[in-house]
Amino acid sequence: MSDHEGHGGGAPGTDDDLSLPKATVAKMIAELLPSDVACAKETRDLVIECCVEFIHLISSEANEICEQESKKTIAPEHIISALKRLGFETFTAEVEDVLKDHKQQVKEREKKVGKLEASGLTEEELLRQQEELFAASRAKFQSTQQ
Repeated sequence: MSDHEGHGGGAPGTDDDLSLPKATVAKMIAELLPSDVACAKETRDLVIECCVEFIHLISSEANEICEQESKKTIAPEHIISALKRLGFETFTAEVEDVLKDHKQQVKEREKKVGKLEASGLTEEELLRQQEELFAASRAKFQSTQQ
């Protein structure tokens, strides 16, 4: 890639369209730095560019692995393999832990949905019960305010 490729005045659909939310990145940086250290806007923008480039690098490598396996969808395992291929082995344990946590959260959400469906109540009945609970809570709160 040349120094000018993918930078400045690109056509729609180029890498110029890719970024991360500045406020979110600024918040993450602030949480990691000591309270007496500030981060310049230019530094935040550079961190964002580096993150986007890292994501692009990993996803490109994962896509290559995916194609070699004749797959059409990049799976978490492809990302982990890409990290290893690119020399980021030290990240794989943490990525695997995050993946495990994510899968557990998905299972818990599915259980909640299943529990809701197993209640045998219609959506209208559940909404009515919810409104009754809100009304009872509101009445109890208002009685303590007087």
